[in-house]
Amino acid sequence: MATYDYTAKDLNGKKVVGAYDDISNVALLRQELEKMGYALVKARRRKNHTKKSGKIQQAEVIPFIYKFAEMYSAGLSITRCLEVLQEQSENPTFGALIADIRHDIENGLSLENAFGKHNRVFSDFFLGMLEAGESGGKLSEALEMSAAYLEKRMDLRRKVKAAFTYPIVVGVVCFIVVGCLLAFIVPVFSKLYKQLKVPLPGPTHALVILSSLLRDYWWAIPLVLAAVTAILWQALKSPAVRARWDAFKLSMPVLGKVNRMIVASNFTRTFGMLASVGVSPIRAVEVAAVVANNHKMDVVAKELQETIERGSSIGSSLKNHDVFPPMIVQLALSGEEVGHVPEMLNKGADFLDKDIDRVLNALIVRLEPALTVFMGVIVGFILMAVYLPMFDYMQHLK
Repeated sequence: MATYDYTAKDLNGKKVVGAYDDISNVALLRQELEKMGYALVKARRRKNHTKKSGKIQQAEVIPFIYKFAEMYSAGLSITRCLEVLQEQSENPTFGALIADIRHDIENGLSLENAFGKHNRVFSDFFLGMLEAGESGGKLSEALEMSAAYLEKRMDLRRKVKAAFTYPIVVGVVCFIVVGCLLAFIVPVFSKLYKQLKVPLPGPTHALVILSSLLRDYWWAIPLVLAAVTAILWQALKSPAVRARWDAFKLSMPVLGKVNRMIVASNFTRTFGMLASVGVSPIRAVEVAAVVANNHKMDVVAKELQETIERGSSIGSSLKNHDVFPPMIVQLALSGEEVGHVPEMLNKGADFLDKDIDRVLNALIVRLEPALTVFMGVIVGFILMAVYLPMFDYMQHLK
């Protein structure tokens, strides 16, 4: 079976563009379209692009959601919105995906189920917002809030990546410099010291051994790195190991505070937005835990769900977990008093994002000189170890 992109005309001669799944040839496609009242104009068998959803970036998804919301609020039907967005898509993979979604909706699937088939592109949060918007008659509002939320998350990820770009660049440069010194400079001095029969001090001797290992077994470095990466990848699939790793990320030196703030921001904003459009609190907590992507938040979500079922205070439950700053707890408690918990949590997430930006900027200011000094110490130690025998030899000559 295959998927065909087709162009057809209805009884009034209006052009219809779409896609048809699970059909073997054009003749059967023509028959199926005739049953629907369409006359086939042309058809093209589609390559299986939708499985390569990794080529669809969030930077494409967010404008798609914004446009979807604007066109739907202007009065266009869902299928017409998707048809226009498919035609406007510059990415063939994304265009094929939109065509699949439109075809599923035309065949009676709900929005959530049609988009849910492509959950590698559309997050659980977005699917939850779709479900709430469709069932509550607030689809346009839900779409706009989803796009705004995803845009904020993307901005946060960009800030985090930008904060760690400098340390990564410095680390790579340091690795290259040290590798060049060990591979090309140290062997020259080692050969010279052998000819002069100069005794090598401990640091120089260790450096020569390291240089020999690098020159003779350089091919083992990528193999070791690949093996270590594979072992860690498999280990992280274990729930116990994953839980310990997630706990370490929240308590690690320097970066633990930032990780806690990011996890808390993702959780509270997701919960607040889903609850504000009518998603049940139990379901909102469940999706928020998935979006937060940390084992600690699974524990928090389970406790929160039990709290909600008992009718107890959400703020008091959040207070039991140190991952949430006191500000979030206080806003949750205040929101419960006035009956506006989602709105207060969204404001708290905004404050957290500003704090994350401030902490990251402060971290960069501290990291830059520290990394420069670290690189200088490493290179300086290598140069000192290289020249120590030369200094000893000069003293013996005197």
